[in-house]
Amino acid sequence: MTRVHMQETRRRAALPVPPPPPALLLLLLLPALAAALQVGSDCSRGFSKDVYNVLVPENVQEGQPLFNVKFIDCDRGVQVRFQCSKPADFRVEMDGVVHALHSFNPTTALPSPVVITAQDETTKERWQTEVRLTPPKGRSAQLPGASAPDGPLEIVFPRRHADSGSALSRVKRDWVIPPINVPENARGPFPQLLVTIRSDHDKHRSLRYSVTGPGADQPPTGIFFINPVSGELSVSQPLDREHIPNFHLRAHAVDLNGNQVENPIDIVINVIDMNDNRPEFVHQMWNGTVPEGSKPGTSVMTVTAIDKDDPKTQNGQLRYKILSQTPENPNPSMFTINNKTGNIITMAAGLDREKVPQYTLIIQATDMEGTQLYGLSNTATAVIRVTDINDNPPEFTSDMFYGEVPENRVNVIVANLTVTDKDQPNTPAWNAVYKITGGDPTGRFSVPTDPMTNEGLVTVVKPIDYEISRTFVLTVVAANEVPLDQNIHRSRQSTATVSIKVIDVNESPYFDPNPKNIRLEEGMVTDSMLTTFTAQDPDRFMQQSIRYSKLYDPAGWLRIDPGNGRVTTMAVLDRESPYVSNNMYNATFLATDNGSPPASGTGTLQIFLLDINDNAPYVFPSEAEVCEKPEPNGINITAVDPDLSPNAGPFAFDLPDRQPDVTRNWTITRLSGDVAQLSLRIGFLESGVYEIPIVITDSGNLPMFNTSYLRVKVCQCDHNGDCTDRQHIVAAGLGTGAIIAILLCIIVLLILVLLFVVWMKRRDKERQAKQLLIDPEDDVRDNILKYDEEGGGEEDQDYDLSQLQQPDTMEPEAIKPVGIRRLDERPLHPEPQYPVRSAAPHPGDIGDFIHEGLKAADNDPTAPPYDSLLVFDYEGSGSTAGSLSSINSSSSGGDQDYDYLNDWGPRFRKLADMYGGNDE
Repeated sequence: MTRVHMQETRRRAALPVPPPPPALLLLLLLPALAAALQVGSDCSRGFSKDVYNVLVPENVQEGQPLFNVKFIDCDRGVQVRFQCSKPADFRVEMDGVVHALHSFNPTTALPSPVVITAQDETTKERWQTEVRLTPPKGRSAQLPGASAPDGPLEIVFPRRHADSGSALSRVKRDWVIPPINVPENARGPFPQLLVTIRSDHDKHRSLRYSVTGPGADQPPTGIFFINPVSGELSVSQPLDREHIPNFHLRAHAVDLNGNQVENPIDIVINVIDMNDNRPEFVHQMWNGTVPEGSKPGTSVMTVTAIDKDDPKTQNGQLRYKILSQTPENPNPSMFTINNKTGNIITMAAGLDREKVPQYTLIIQATDMEGTQLYGLSNTATAVIRVTDINDNPPEFTSDMFYGEVPENRVNVIVANLTVTDKDQPNTPAWNAVYKITGGDPTGRFSVPTDPMTNEGLVTVVKPIDYEISRTFVLTVVAANEVPLDQNIHRSRQSTATVSIKVIDVNESPYFDPNPKNIRLEEGMVTDSMLTTFTAQDPDRFMQQSIRYSKLYDPAGWLRIDPGNGRVTTMAVLDRESPYVSNNMYNATFLATDNGSPPASGTGTLQIFLLDINDNAPYVFPSEAEVCEKPEPNGINITAVDPDLSPNAGPFAFDLPDRQPDVTRNWTITRLSGDVAQLSLRIGFLESGVYEIPIVITDSGNLPMFNTSYLRVKVCQCDHNGDCTDRQHIVAAGLGTGAIIAILLCIIVLLILVLLFVVWMKRRDKERQAKQLLIDPEDDVRDNILKYDEEGGGEEDQDYDLSQLQQPDTMEPEAIKPVGIRRLDERPLHPEPQYPVRSAAPHPGDIGDFIHEGLKAADNDPTAPPYDSLLVFDYEGSGSTAGSLSSINSSSSGGDQDYDYLNDWGPRFRKLADMYGGNDE
């Protein structure tokens, strides 16, 4: 048999916990344990014992756990609620642990007996047990076999059943070691002995003890350790239930050789909760709303606090309370709170947003089921905003409003209706909605709401005629977007009267009817009276006259009398005019009154023109082609008449009788009312272009006829009936306009060519003029005069023309001595070498030779712009010409008159000044 001795720990709320005294009574658990281990269908719910005998230690402290009661629920998993007959002295936790609520000395005063009641919350079934407390002197209450009160708690390995086949025997499955309860946050000293592990085999041989599991050799390691020789299990540091609520260890016993001598036993160490955590609200600031006028009992919001302590004990059981309310009017207790759930509800009536829009509550949460003496507390703030309801109707600031509007104006604001509303602005309970309930049977006004100012804008939505209504008196009712609260009655000031005056304005005259339709036959002569098109002035109370004028008359056929509006014709009405569409001719007229300012209106006159037979038919198309032989085809022609039926088709087609050559060669056959066929009568007709007159007569009353000329090209055809003489066809197809255009193009081209030739001639002359330094008009030198065959001297008959062509080839300037150069020769300087002119053959005529030389000189880029070297042949002696020596034969001392040089031109005036008779 296993003996279990447990030493109870002491606990004190919010105070240091002293070490457990050695005289602590053992909890009577064996009978409860035996009851809990019963197996079978006869399990009955209830306390494990009817009477508990408990030895109370000396000097019981406040909050110290004293004993534990065990309730058996037959594995139903239903929680029961414990109650104590002496609630002022003891407190029973949900796990059955009984704590002292105050300090007392059992030797002097001991509240006994104590009745513990358990009640099923579901079925309301109740059970009771009695606890008898014994003072410390009563040692006989200890269990048999337990160690002395001053000794430590001892756990002995369970005995094994004899088994001849093995050294170890199986332990009973129903053997349970009671858990060890260790209070959290113990102050020591540490290490603190918890229990002693012992085996019966230690009497015969030496053993070694060890523990394994979390807290020993597994994380968190080092919390628990055991003396391997004595088996004393100790804790090395304070425990925190909020971190680890319990530990599961296994104790082992081995000999010195390491052989297991006992089966491991499980040890459960429960960390007993202490009230070491204050409640913490989920939010420090809570916001809620409640409609104004709410009845008592209306839920507002729920606040929640959390306590890290064990919720199964009173350490984690919270209670809520309202500490203060701001403001306190109209009632200091407008709200209450459910102390268990934290639900805030209204407690009194009279919530009025217009008076108190917001309340601030200070909420307190306290553990230990709200016991203020030893419970821990914390506070939070709850702000409750009173929301608006429509409990105030809109009220007009005045009973009467006034406005005025010009007639015929729409979308004009006539008056602004102002209201006041005590509800919260810009909410459906404040936004005003206006409705006209009287004075506007035709719906000419509306009252929309200005979203910014909440004013009613009386607006004209339909034109108003001053001549019909001069004033309006409207009845307007103001309401809100949401209905008024049913407990509130509508105010008298929610209805107002609006007086509106209509202002007369000069309105435009109007034609009636507009447009005006008349039917007339075309062809009416000028100055024919068509109709009277007049307008009316809507201003009946104004004495005004109307003048008429023509605004739009596309064909210029009509005129209107400015005074009386009579419409007459200015030209013949023609239905076939391009200004007539679908037999309808439209004209627009203007009517203007003499008001201030003048007003005008327009009217349209629509004239439907009836057709008369005033157009003769004509042939279409006007050109065609046919083969020389009548086979295989003819020419289909169509008659066209601008008139309408019956003044148009069917048409009659004939060839004129007065032209026998036409009737001899051609014949015409009517195919339908509008189509006829022209074909050759003879077997062959020579190719060419023929103009065939065709007489077409319409079917009108007093029919009209017309002779149309069809231009027919007779040509040679292939076997398909197509003309093969395309060149003639194209020539025949050219009209007069095409021929004139071609001729104009030819003339323009010729003019351009002539202008180009003249420009080239002029350019050649300018180029030749640039070769001379002296203007031909100012040149006073002797010009070359061509005479008839004068000839040279007697010895000047045979001459070499090659010397005139290229004199430089005979005597280059580069080798001519300086002393023999003439003064009028071109100065010597290096010049670029150009190709030498080719020597042309000797022409037969000297004139041709000179012209060839002149052309070569003009085209020579090396020709200088000054007088070049003149080379003359020697005439020889015996010439019939006189001697030139007379030039130097004048007397050297004789005076000569050189004034005649002034008459030779500007180039000789310098010589005249130098050699003139002036001595200077």
